[in-house]
Amino acid sequence: MPNPLVHKLECYVRLSDADRMCLADAVSPGRLVAARTDIIHEGDDPRAVNVILDGWACRYRQFANGRRQIVALLLPGDLCDPHVFLLDAMDHTIGAITPVLLGQITGARMQAMTARSPDLDLALHREALATAAMQREWTVSLGSRTGIERLAHLFCELHARLAAIGLTDGNTCPMPITQNDLGDAMGQTSVHINRTLQELRGLGLITLRSRRLTIHDPVALARLAHFDAAYLHLTAGSGATLAQRA
Repeated sequence: MPNPLVHKLECYVRLSDADRMCLADAVSPGRLVAARTDIIHEGDDPRAVNVILDGWACRYRQFANGRRQIVALLLPGDLCDPHVFLLDAMDHTIGAITPVLLGQITGARMQAMTARSPDLDLALHREALATAAMQREWTVSLGSRTGIERLAHLFCELHARLAAIGLTDGNTCPMPITQNDLGDAMGQTSVHINRTLQELRGLGLITLRSRRLTIHDPVALARLAHFDAAYLHLTAGSGATLAQRA
C-alpha cells in the first residue's frame, strides 16, 4: 500500500524518490488505536507529530459537562499538525473515530527532513496552509451557511479530500462517521442532522448507506453548499518542484 503521507504531500509538490524514501523512513511503525479512543489529550506534551496512516480521526474540544465540538476531521495521510512538537502542551484532543493506524515522526526527524529537502519543506508548508484554509472554511460554515448548506459543504469537502488520495470510487466514498459526530462538527443536534440528511436524500443529491456516501449530482450539491474546492489547494504546485519553480 502506498504511504498515504507521501500521497497526500504530492497533492502539493512533486517529490523526488529520495524525498519519498525519507518520508517513509521517518514515520515510525504504525500502532493500532481503537475506535472512540483518544490519541492525544488536551494538556499532553506533544513530543512527536502524529500521522494518520489508515482510518478516520478528529480534533475536538470538550467541556466539563460533556458537550463536544469537533473542529477538524483527519483522514489517511493527514499530519496532526507538522509543527506541534514546538508547543509545550496540546490545546485540543485528537480522537479516533474508526480504528486508526497511527504513525509518528519525531520533532528532530521532522526538522532534519525539512532542512535537507527544500521540496519537503515546501510541501509541509503548503499542507499547513491548506489546513488553515479548511479551518477558515469551517468557520464560515458555522457562521454563515444554513444547516443543509453546512452538511452539503462537508460532504463535498470530504469527497474532494478522499479523491485526492485515491480513496473514492467515482462519486462514492467512505463515510464512517455517525450522526452524533456530524452534529458535533456542524454545531447541531443529531436530530437536526437526521432531518437534514433526509432533506438531501429527498432532493436526490445523496445516498448514505452502510458507511458509504454516494453523491448523485456533484454539481447541484456543490451549488447548494456554495462549495469551491480552490481553498483545498490540492493541485497548486503538484506539477512542479521547488527547483522547477525557481
